[in-house]
Amino acid sequence: MAHSEQASGFSDVTNQERARDTHTPTLISPPESKTPPTAKGKRHLSDNTANANGRGSEPVDPNALSKALRQFEDAGKRREHTPTASPSRKRQRVYGDRFIPNRTGQDLQASFSLMHEDGSPATPSKSTRRTPNHELHFQRTEEANRTFSNVLRSEMFDSTVPQSAPQNLSPNDHDNPSNGLPAPNLTPSTPHKNLFTFSASRNQSLSGHWTPSRTPHSRHGPNLDARSELYSLSPVKLNSQQMLLSPRKSPRAVPKVPYKVLDAPDLADDFYLNLVDWGSQNILAVGLGACVYMWNSESGRVTKLLDLEGDDNVTSVNWIQRGSHLAVGTSRGFVQIWDVGHSRRLRTMTGHTARVGALAWWDHILTSGSRDRIIYHRDVRSPEQWTKKLVGHKQEVCGLKWNSEDRQLASGGNDNKLFVWDNMSTDPLHKWSEHGAAVKAIAWSPHQRGLLASGGGTADRRICFWNTIAPATSSAAAAAATYSSSATFPSTFLSSSNDYSLNTSSTPPNPYLLRTLDTGSQVCNLAWSKNSNELVSTHGYSQNQIVVWKYPSMQQVACLTGHTYRVLYLAMRPDGKVIVTGAGDETLRFWDAFKRKESKDDASGSSGVGGLGREGSIR
Repeated sequence: MAHSEQASGFSDVTNQERARDTHTPTLISPPESKTPPTAKGKRHLSDNTANANGRGSEPVDPNALSKALRQFEDAGKRREHTPTASPSRKRQRVYGDRFIPNRTGQDLQASFSLMHEDGSPATPSKSTRRTPNHELHFQRTEEANRTFSNVLRSEMFDSTVPQSAPQNLSPNDHDNPSNGLPAPNLTPSTPHKNLFTFSASRNQSLSGHWTPSRTPHSRHGPNLDARSELYSLSPVKLNSQQMLLSPRKSPRAVPKVPYKVLDAPDLADDFYLNLVDWGSQNILAVGLGACVYMWNSESGRVTKLLDLEGDDNVTSVNWIQRGSHLAVGTSRGFVQIWDVGHSRRLRTMTGHTARVGALAWWDHILTSGSRDRIIYHRDVRSPEQWTKKLVGHKQEVCGLKWNSEDRQLASGGNDNKLFVWDNMSTDPLHKWSEHGAAVKAIAWSPHQRGLLASGGGTADRRICFWNTIAPATSSAAAAAATYSSSATFPSTFLSSSNDYSLNTSSTPPNPYLLRTLDTGSQVCNLAWSKNSNELVSTHGYSQNQIVVWKYPSMQQVACLTGHTYRVLYLAMRPDGKVIVTGAGDETLRFWDAFKRKESKDDASGSSGVGGLGREGSIR
């Protein structure tokens, strides 16, 4: 009976709820309103609660209660196994003030392998920077930068950090053995401990302020030394002051414009020819087309020496070291010897089947190189056409130079090879293939025995320095091998500011190669100064400049411009002061590039202008 009444009560409540749902519409929030819509479940729950409160408490179903408690416990267990956040490691909190390094008692040389500042690898930003050829005060700027670096090092480290002297890789190293000390290691190493460590000062009071242990005074009274740092008004130390006040050698001034320009019509724009040479009697020989002209530097007089017949052209000219004999190579493979003093041809020698682009004298031996890839030694005293035949180059021979002191011949070819031949031997002493283009520019140093400089063409653009007497020491070779394409040389090799690079590859370094210099343009000619340890190079693509270098630092002394075509020809006056350059723009330009030795009775050719004034013509 009670069960039926309870069932009828539930049915009445259900009917009332259906009627209320039928007559009460659902409230929906307007579009822009932030009020949420009315929920049916919440309204039903509130109605049931109200009805329950109105009728009083009702019996609770034990099964439903136990089920609800079980669900509550399960939910609590799940929350206990699920972490609210990822675990984090506690960091140790460091207490302390700002870090103050103390270098007292630290052996920096042992703690960190300190290198010479020019021997350390350059940053990529510096390695791509080249010397600005157009900068007028470049040397002064670089000198100021080096001074600043030295002062900064002196101020920071005083005398506790010695500078490791860079190695000298000159060809004479084998003649001057070292004192037995190991060579400085130029390879950086990773420090195994902190470079600077913090330690409290022994003269520090409890309040944290520094207190001097004693009043600075001399043995017999107060310190009245005016040079003491206590009384100095300068922001730098005494050593730095002495460095800044020490006299410095000013860079040598080189005129930027030629003092004379000659027109040279029909001067060939051919990289493989050698058409200009200056003889010991101060006469300049120039090959123009099929003719050879003589220009007297003292009188400014121009004379024609020869005119080839037919379709033959002049491809090379070269003076004997002492005398008035001139060798002339032609495009048909002939070599003619002329007595310029009497304007007379002495003989014509054959043997080559193609043009003769390179000639070199050694006493009475005349050496010729040709496009037929053959080199002939000719004794001009012998009736024979040639005495020795040298075979080695695979393409045209375009550079020949004799070293009369060591009796060595250097030859360069279009096959990118540089050969060194000993005396009259038919087998090369050295075969080097480090250049990546034709080797025409070759020059022997008159100041160091066995030092050879060579230059590569457009695809190479480098000047290489070789020791032809003996290979470099193992330590020197190892030091050279540490430099990559983004490294700079030590100051003995190159200036740190120039940032010219040594080109190394995966192959072992050549022990005879001392250093290389990337000039940035085609190297056409090289010549050493007779009076100072300097070098001049002429260039083609793409800057057409003439550069004077200081050896062995390879700093630019001057950069001369003016030619509008490749500077293919170079010759030096006998006194070693003036150079003449020729280019495809059909001009010859005379430059005061070097110093001349002081001589009281040397008055000839003091100006070198001759009788034609500043401008003139070679024919």
